[in-house]
Amino acid sequence: MELDIQCEEMSPSRWAELLTTMKSCKTIRLDDCNLSSSNCEDLSSIINTNPSLTELKLNNNELGDAGIEYLSKGLLMPSCSLQKLWLQNCNLTSASCETLRSVLSAQPSLTELHVGDNRLGTAGVKVLCQGIMNPSCKLQKLQLEYCELTADIVEALNAALQSKPTLKELSLSNNTLGDTAVKQLCRGLVEASCNLELLHLENCGITSDSCRDISAVLSNKSSLMDLSVGDNKIGDSGLALLCQGLMHPNCKIQKLWLWDCDLTSASCKDLSRLISTKETLTEISLIDNNLRDSGMEMLCQALKDPKSKLQELWVRECGLTTACCKVVSSALSTNKHLKVLHMGENKLGDAGVELLCEGVLHPNCNIQSLWLGNCDLTAACCASLATVMTTKQSLTELDLSYNPLEDEGIRKICEALRNPSCNVQQLILYDILWSAEVDDELRALEDSKPEVKIIS
Repeated sequence: MELDIQCEEMSPSRWAELLTTMKSCKTIRLDDCNLSSSNCEDLSSIINTNPSLTELKLNNNELGDAGIEYLSKGLLMPSCSLQKLWLQNCNLTSASCETLRSVLSAQPSLTELHVGDNRLGTAGVKVLCQGIMNPSCKLQKLQLEYCELTADIVEALNAALQSKPTLKELSLSNNTLGDTAVKQLCRGLVEASCNLELLHLENCGITSDSCRDISAVLSNKSSLMDLSVGDNKIGDSGLALLCQGLMHPNCKIQKLWLWDCDLTSASCKDLSRLISTKETLTEISLIDNNLRDSGMEMLCQALKDPKSKLQELWVRECGLTTACCKVVSSALSTNKHLKVLHMGENKLGDAGVELLCEGVLHPNCNIQSLWLGNCDLTAACCASLATVMTTKQSLTELDLSYNPLEDEGIRKICEALRNPSCNVQQLILYDILWSAEVDDELRALEDSKPEVKIIS
């Protein structure tokens, strides 16, 4: 049984009611529920007395160090079987790390620890690393985003990585590491016996100087399938270095996030080669890079290659216009694998989206999620979109937010949603103005088709 509650204020009576339910839950998720350290005393008892509990998620609650101290009493008991512990943004400090070190050292069932968005600091995470190095620790996933870490943490992390071959996922995003530390981390990863599958280094102060070392990790760790270096200023020169590792036969990358990396159309030649030849690659995010139409055209040529297996392409806010839509349409009509296309915040216009619709309607296209928010669309393209909605059975998600569709356009979309042939399950319409009458139509539509979720 699962208990999954979010954003609910807990009255004493409601809490007492839930405690009874928790005694038999396998999963307990209580994000944003205004919990405090006093609730943790009760949760500790649940951990101790409910051996079926394997996941506890308490993100965005003011638990504090005292709360973690209470939780640890249950976590340290032999009866505890917890595998996943989420404590993101719980007002923890380095003082909690000694407690968590004890838990890691004593509790071999714990395989995931998520403690991002807490002011643990370098000193605190060094203590955590001591727990990870304990032979009893079997940790597989460690999330340390926004933990106020500095370059000084890398030596302790490398020691932990070297001693822990079970570790599969490491997230260090949004910490001020810098190039020197990232280089040191990468050298440690190459030498370590761990089989890392996920490495997230978003917003870590990385430049092109780190990319050769990251590339070495890619070419040496065939286990690495998910790499995110978004929000780092690696530029075209850094991307070229990364691609050397990405193109290595040992590299089995599946998910690659390069959002806001100061890339231009000059990078698209390398990216195109990667998309067309790396058959393991299924998802790539290039959001907020200045690729422009010329860059997108190169990417689309790669999508048309039979060897491309890409399923998700994110090119939101990439300086695209109507001019690239014909080649995108051609790629959509050729590529059978692409399921998700994010093209929002580009000036595609009605003419561009009508071209896209032609590609989506092709029998080869199997698109499931299409995002066109803030693309300068009006009611003029809604007839084409409506045709796609009623014809393309694979399409289940459509985002048209921040476009001035007005009543005329929304009514066309509503008419398509009512059609029994329409399989769209989620329609996103943020910040679009429509009349009270149209609002009533939308609400009535939701009532008549409860399987459809309209988000506005």
